[in-house]
Amino acid sequence: MSAPDDRKDAPNGTDSRRSHVEALYQELILDHYRRPRNRGTLEHPDVALRKKNPLCGDVIDLQLQFDGDTLREVRFTGEGCAISQAAASMLTQRLKGKSTAEAAQILDRFARMVHGEEGAADESLGDLRALSGVSRLPVRHPCALLASDALAEALASHR
Repeated sequence: MSAPDDRKDAPNGTDSRRSHVEALYQELILDHYRRPRNRGTLEHPDVALRKKNPLCGDVIDLQLQFDGDTLREVRFTGEGCAISQAAASMLTQRLKGKSTAEAAQILDRFARMVHGEEGAADESLGDLRALSGVSRLPVRHPCALLASDALAEALASHR
């Protein structure tokens, strides 16, 4: 008699390990949505901008402070769906303390992951990998990329 295989198909036809990982990712997204990191405003930002998704109305207001070439502080406020707000929380957390070049690389990898060009295996993305499932939902790409686009624009304006 063989040992039980914990990878047997789940009821919906997916691998049970994959289902477990996806459930953890969903919990992480909901946690960042419910308890966003770096939410708030900066008193004297070096860069401040607003991005709005015209398709759904999601909004991100972003403020950054730099110490030379390093992103010293980043905050956001906004309104929108769980994906846009969780992505803003995760991105601000991931980019704080990075050089502008490092931050730009992370933003590029994140955008490629959202578009399905790269998978969630890139450990440099940290918690952002939880948003890899958005790649299967093209209508949600703008939600996941709203804060990323705002951060890319803010970094470009600082150079």
